[in-house]
Amino acid sequence: MVAKEDVFSIENDDDFNRIALKIFQYQIENNEVYKKYVNNLHIDKSTVQHYTDIPFLPIQFFKTQKVSTIQNKPLITFTSSGTTGMINSQHHVYDLDWYELSFRKAFEQFYGKAENVAILALLPSYLERDGSSLIYMIDDLIKSSNLPQSNYFLYNHEELYHILNQLKSQGTKTLLIGVTYALLDFVENYKIDFPELIVMETGGMKGKRKEMIREELHQVLNEGFGVMSIHSEYGMTELLSQGYSNGYGLFKTPKWMKILIRDTNDPLTLITNNNTGAINVIDLANVHSCSFIATQDLGRKYEDDGSFEVLGRFDNADIRGCNLLVQ
Repeated sequence: MVAKEDVFSIENDDDFNRIALKIFQYQIENNEVYKKYVNNLHIDKSTVQHYTDIPFLPIQFFKTQKVSTIQNKPLITFTSSGTTGMINSQHHVYDLDWYELSFRKAFEQFYGKAENVAILALLPSYLERDGSSLIYMIDDLIKSSNLPQSNYFLYNHEELYHILNQLKSQGTKTLLIGVTYALLDFVENYKIDFPELIVMETGGMKGKRKEMIREELHQVLNEGFGVMSIHSEYGMTELLSQGYSNGYGLFKTPKWMKILIRDTNDPLTLITNNNTGAINVIDLANVHSCSFIATQDLGRKYEDDGSFEVLGRFDNADIRGCNLLVQ
């Protein structure tokens, strides 16, 4: 078993590799879903000598299986959003300290201490359902903020407009995080010139608007808020860590999280050299679930600085390799 201080004190690639291999050994022994998957790939765990050798579990398993190293009742279960009739992912969490340490430390790494930031949230679709890991995180960050303006703004755009102008006049460091369609709704009716404002979009129209390409979307939001760039968060229900972009769609991760790119035609082969492929995520905070997840996102990683971009999603619902699990 790996201690929290080991994961959150990672400083370099050697540290990451050492901890990743320990977590792999723990999860291959205690996570029945992951164990079956790796066994059906005919991979001998003794041959896994580096984190790039570790097999990645297709993310779809979170929709049909209990992906966990613990069989007791979880403290909380995070669920993905979805339309009626869809099977949503479930992420069972047994120790919330892992999640809280992960998002607090990552937020501080990229944006400073939450206590010094006014955190405004425009997240109607997330607030209107149960089980959102994003809302759990934002709740905590808002409570951590020492600024009285930190709050949720459901549909009260006029109040949000006045608060933003107040914070601008006070020179307060301010973060506005919003679901994409809600940010667009806001700037259709209110324009503000707040160059220092950090605007972070969480992605997705949630069926409320027509999807837009990133460049077009960010141009509209740049003009509406009077900012130079739009920030983004890369996270998902199945993870306990997030990557952040401070503009132009380029994301970076905290030190306990890595992005690898796999060949779309051969899910067991990794590719480099800035080529496009499917995104694999290593999240070492996800100790009691699975730290090695093959997502359905397409992306590209830039080896010079470790940044990555998300280019879209697979058209097909199931990535090859899922049928290797014996039901």
